[in-house]
Amino acid sequence: MAKELWEGNAAIAEAAVRAGVEAFFGYPITPQTEILEHLSHRLPELGRVFLQAESEVASINMVYGAACAGARVMTSSSSPGISLMQEGFSYIACSEVPAVIINVMRGGPGLGNVAPSQGDYFQAVKMAGHGDFHPIVLAPGNIQEAIDLTVLAFDLADKYRTIAMVLADGSLGQMMEPAEMPPMRPVRKPEERPAWALTGAKGRKPNIITSLYLVEEELEKVNLRLQAKLREIAANEVRWKEYSTEDAELLIVAFGTVGRVCQTVVREAREKGLKAGLLRPITVWPFPSARIAELARQVRGILVVEMNAGQMVEDVRLAVEGRCPVRFYGRMGGIIPLPDEILPKLEELHQETR
Repeated sequence: MAKELWEGNAAIAEAAVRAGVEAFFGYPITPQTEILEHLSHRLPELGRVFLQAESEVASINMVYGAACAGARVMTSSSSPGISLMQEGFSYIACSEVPAVIINVMRGGPGLGNVAPSQGDYFQAVKMAGHGDFHPIVLAPGNIQEAIDLTVLAFDLADKYRTIAMVLADGSLGQMMEPAEMPPMRPVRKPEERPAWALTGAKGRKPNIITSLYLVEEELEKVNLRLQAKLREIAANEVRWKEYSTEDAELLIVAFGTVGRVCQTVVREAREKGLKAGLLRPITVWPFPSARIAELARQVRGILVVEMNAGQMVEDVRLAVEGRCPVRFYGRMGGIIPLPDEILPKLEELHQETR
């Protein structure tokens, strides 16, 4: 198929349509409302379900219900809206039903602003709801990746019966780029729903889906099963991209929009004679800790760049385990760091580690 010019939010929405999403429940919040706008006409014209709920809390509980019925379902929001959904995330995770969440991050904390941010990293990978669980979290760096990772999110959610989140930001949601859409997948027929789904118990024992376990030993068994699943995900689903790391002596680690900016930094650094490389995590959970640990044995120092006060840097430091210095540079409030301000930080790291 030929590439077409797509806005990021609309591209994510259309990718979900192509991936066979059957139902969407959401509530508008900038800078992701175009996802709702696109789906509000695309899903009804295809005979699928679109519903703008009265709140984010209502949205996620509708997602929970549809997921229990075995439907391919998703919601989308932005930072404070995601915060409101976290109780529902925890119910979904414990109940082991698949759901896709899109978070187009904005500046915070609080209502903040509608500019791009990465301040939700902790929220996504560390505390996406109460209890011991992690969603799968995918971080696209361009619109083609946003399309591809949205499709992948549905597949991973179904495969592991868990939440898969696409962690974008306001810049990615609002920009336009040429991209290629995948072919349209058929929507599952009702009789093709998974065996665990609540589809009516005629001719079989009733299925029970719950996150309420009042007996401690029963809840521990559920937690042990969830932890085994998370170990399987961590073993099989880690994804990242590398740029110029073969002979790198200095490494940048950055995700999403900032990872894209840092490709320019690596190119400019090499023009100045600095052997720089970049590792850009695609899954921020599970995190590419093992590969970062390997590169930490090769390089003299690592610079982590984020649009926050320093969040992913903690996971990088845990992976590095003191093998080399790890430094951080970040911008907050919706400001995207530019190559002209990142490169001097890399040069400082070069001087420090000579």
